[in-house]
Amino acid sequence: MTIQAHIASLEKKHGALEDELQTILSSPSSDDREIAEVKRRKLRLKDELERLKASTRH
Repeated sequence: MTIQAHIASLEKKHGALEDELQTILSSPSSDDREIAEVKRRKLRLKDELERLKASTRH
């Protein structure tokens, strides 16, 4: 897998997590732990995306 393909895959996963987070937040019975876990996963993906994008700029 090329770096660009990996970045695209991570961006897709990040978008899916955003959709999941919005669904959880719109639910009246949302669980704070579940929200925090999705946010952590999103942040890890974002950090990896930034790292990969930075490595392709050099």
